[in-house]
Amino acid sequence: MNALDAAARDTRLEAGLLELVRTRASQINGCVYCVDTHTRDATGGGDDPRRLFALPVWREAPFFTARERAALELTEAMTRLSEAPVGDDTIARAAAQFTDVELAELIWSITVINAWNMLGATARPWPLS
Repeated sequence: MNALDAAARDTRLEAGLLELVRTRASQINGCVYCVDTHTRDATGGGDDPRRLFALPVWREAPFFTARERAALELTEAMTRLSEAPVGDDTIARAAAQFTDVELAELIWSITVINAWNMLGATARPWPLS
């Protein structure tokens, strides 16, 4: 998992965008450790806590760019894959905001955080600090 995570962090994508994605997936998956870690990483990186508070309602909140919205939409679709397939329209909106390489990196990053969430939410191996 550490090697997968390292590969997901070696990306052209903005660190703040990745923390939003990691936090949103972790919220959906109910991984308290990852929510705590990635919200702290986001604020430590300079993100406004107000944006993090609004993540569950990002569609209605005015705090997110088109690029962030596309990433969050893709994150939710991939994280909720058991409910419905990722739609072509979702992929098209993401592709309009990201280069092919960035989109591949985003998909990989979402995959990796979902894997971490499965471990964390199931086994709870890490204490909150």
